[in-house]
Amino acid sequence: MTKTSRRLVLVIAAGVAVFAAFSIYADVSELGQRIAGFPWWVFAAALGLALVNYALRFARWQLYLKAAAVEVPARTSGLIFVSGFALSITPGKLGELIKSYLLREAHGIPIARTAPIVVAERVTDLGALLILGLIGVAAYGVARQTVLAGAAVLAVGLAVLSTPSAMRATIRVVTATRFTARWREPLLELAAGLRRLVRPGALSWATGVAVVAWLAECVGFALIAGAFPGADVPLGLAVLIYASTTIAGALSFLPGGLLVTEATMTLFLVTASTGMDEPTAVAATILTRLATLWFAVALGLVAMAWLRRVAPKVGQTPDTLDLS
Repeated sequence: MTKTSRRLVLVIAAGVAVFAAFSIYADVSELGQRIAGFPWWVFAAALGLALVNYALRFARWQLYLKAAAVEVPARTSGLIFVSGFALSITPGKLGELIKSYLLREAHGIPIARTAPIVVAERVTDLGALLILGLIGVAAYGVARQTVLAGAAVLAVGLAVLSTPSAMRATIRVVTATRFTARWREPLLELAAGLRRLVRPGALSWATGVAVVAWLAECVGFALIAGAFPGADVPLGLAVLIYASTTIAGALSFLPGGLLVTEATMTLFLVTASTGMDEPTAVAATILTRLATLWFAVALGLVAMAWLRRVAPKVGQTPDTLDLS
């Protein structure tokens, strides 16, 4: 196994450990009772809404590639896009840069040319979640600090990305050591490409697509949470809880937001007057994470295996990414 594969196994094991810990916390027998009475057609509907999210984000990916004059067959592009999900359980989802590596291996496209697209995806995803979260904060007043912290991080990030002098200064600091100096020129090239993608026009349409995409997953969460007997989770509150806990997981910079996302989601479900006790909230959290994060990881692993069959030369994932 490569180092990348071993790390992936370790993160999956950590996810299992988190679920086990939450199960013990909620009392395994009571948790089992809640899940046993759960209507599984709702879980299937949540999976369908997750697929809507992925389809819309793939459409955005295709538009980004078109804007960058990158021509890739739709099937290969789709497999590469979904393969990125396998490494979404990395800090800040930076493992999704594997998509740029796969594009280089399959079609000879320099990583520095497409890596800005992957970063722009993360920026507009965070922006979309913040929009959804801010609407919820205005209506319910819950998770205000988390959403405002995310807004501050995004504002600072966009200010740096859109200001060439600030971006160059940041890169000089990051590449000041002998070990990182070799990344300076590729990072400057990446920053130039990313600056074009965070201009108001490009940022607006991409964030708009992301809002609709993430709203679909929020609705899936609302369906799961509201399917438990006695639970009262209005759609607006569900949108706020899902958006804010996803933001919290991203800001934690833990792989897949593990533990932070689960803990905050359970906490908000218990404290936000949803009618849920702790075992029910834990059950809703586990099912939601299975229908979103872990469903995406499973699809990513399948897509990566399929891609290896149709394009054998991309059969090995790298331990590090050379931006050339």
